[in-house]
Amino acid sequence: MTIKIIQGHNQQPGTSSVNVIIDVIRAFTVAHYAFIKGVQGIILAGTLDEAFHLKKQYPGVLLAGEIKGLPIAGFDLDNSPVRLHNANLRGKFLIQKTTNGVKAALNSLNADHIFVTGFTNARTTASFIKKKLLKEDIDMPIHLIASHPSGDDDLACAQYIAGILQNSDRFSTDETIQRIRKSEAAKKFYDPAKPDFLQEDIALCTQELPAEFVMKVNYKDELPLIEKVLVQN
Repeated sequence: MTIKIIQGHNQQPGTSSVNVIIDVIRAFTVAHYAFIKGVQGIILAGTLDEAFHLKKQYPGVLLAGEIKGLPIAGFDLDNSPVRLHNANLRGKFLIQKTTNGVKAALNSLNADHIFVTGFTNARTTASFIKKKLLKEDIDMPIHLIASHPSGDDDLACAQYIAGILQNSDRFSTDETIQRIRKSEAAKKFYDPAKPDFLQEDIALCTQELPAEFVMKVNYKDELPLIEKVLVQN
C-alpha cells in the first residue's frame, strides 16, 4: 500500500483507489453524530447557492453548515456537534456546506472508494479499509486528505489513520487527541469572547467512539451523497 497525506481543501489529488477526507473540527464529526442520531444521508454542496437550490428541489431536507465557522442565515443547523444533539434527525437527509471538509471532499471524488471522517470515527474507518479493501489489493494507493489547509487537527488525524493502516504505533490515541486540542483551529473554542464557538464541541470532536459504520461518499441522482456503510457488510 502507498499512503500519501495531502493537506488543504483546495488540493486536487490524483487518481487513487481510496481517498479519505478528514475534517475533525468539525464537519465530519458533525456528520458522524448526525448518522448516530438517525440521518439517512448527507448531500455535499459546494456553494451557498447550490445548497439553497437543492433545498428548493428537496424541501424535506435540512441545511447544515458554516462559513468561517459561523452559522449561516437560513440554515437549519450550524456546524456544532453539541447543538446537533437538540435536533430531531431520524429518517432525514442533510445538505452540508462547510469551509474545509465539504470542499475537500468535492475535490477528491476521483477515487474508487471515498470516505469521510473526523477523529471520532477514524479508527473504525482505517480498520474497515484494512479488512475490506487492502486484502483485495495490497498495492492500493491511498490518499489521506487533511482538509484544514494549515492546522494540526486534521493532519494529526491523518497521521493517526496512516499509523493504523501501517500497523504502527508511532502516533498514539492520546497524542493525537492532544494535538487536536492544541491546534490552531481549536483555539477559538476556548475564547470566551467568541460565544459562537463552544468549548464542548472540542470535547465531542476528540472522543473515539465505537461505531458500526463508516461514512462513504457515493452518487445518488448524480449528487455526491455521504451514506452509512455497516462495517460487517
